[in-house]
Amino acid sequence: MEQIKIQNLEVFANHGVYPEETALGQKFLLNLTLYLNTREAGKTDDLSRSVNYGEVSHFATAFLREHTYKLIEAAAEQVAEALLQQYPLVRRLTVELKKPWAPIGLPLESVSVEITRGWHRVYLAMGSNMGEKENYIRSAVEKLDQMATCRVVRVSKLIRTKPYGGVEQDDFLNGCMEIETLLSPEELLEELHRIEAEADRKREVHWGPRTLDLDILFYDDEIIDLPMLKIPHIDMKNRDFVLEPLAELAPYKCHPVYHKTVQELWTELKEKQA
Repeated sequence: MEQIKIQNLEVFANHGVYPEETALGQKFLLNLTLYLNTREAGKTDDLSRSVNYGEVSHFATAFLREHTYKLIEAAAEQVAEALLQQYPLVRRLTVELKKPWAPIGLPLESVSVEITRGWHRVYLAMGSNMGEKENYIRSAVEKLDQMATCRVVRVSKLIRTKPYGGVEQDDFLNGCMEIETLLSPEELLEELHRIEAEADRKREVHWGPRTLDLDILFYDDEIIDLPMLKIPHIDMKNRDFVLEPLAELAPYKCHPVYHKTVQELWTELKEKQA
């Protein structure tokens, strides 16, 4: 992915822990590296196919002047998120915020914080087998799409399936969606739990009935093994109600553990069930 770099943009702003810093303000230096595809802009000489670095500079300057943070870590985090939301062609960016007048009582050139943030491609499974099943699912899609840090790319058709896990209950309505998010896996899981709770999801019976179930299947190509979060979803290869709608959205997505595509996993499961 190509890069557009903005180096040592001077911004006079009011960030700092000490009262005099927020009251009087001081100089900051901002370095930005924007990662995007510039090939079309290069071939057509059309600015609309790229990002106007002048606009980016003015946007970042205005943002840092209009907001006040105690920590440069917070200032860097917030300006990165704002830029990614403002400029959809930018897939990822690196922000370095330098503080040349840091009040530490010692001679130094500057202190700085550097972070890299970007959009992550995520596949989610969704299901419901209580009440207005389709409404619960559609509402979850809308809530995710309304979040500034998430955007829904595609949603599969919904399929009706038998319950999984041996608990006697009503049939499920299942589907998958592809989203892009600025959230970390843990932050995304927290938001999914919030949306489930708003749908009155109860976690009383393992594999029991539920108004709404949202699971992270893939998060980029990451492999995560935490007590409360396993990515890729550890049992997806045995779940036809996951693989069928997922194959509709991403048949050639490769599982980072099994090194097989979603379509291959779906075909193998169908053969096993035949």
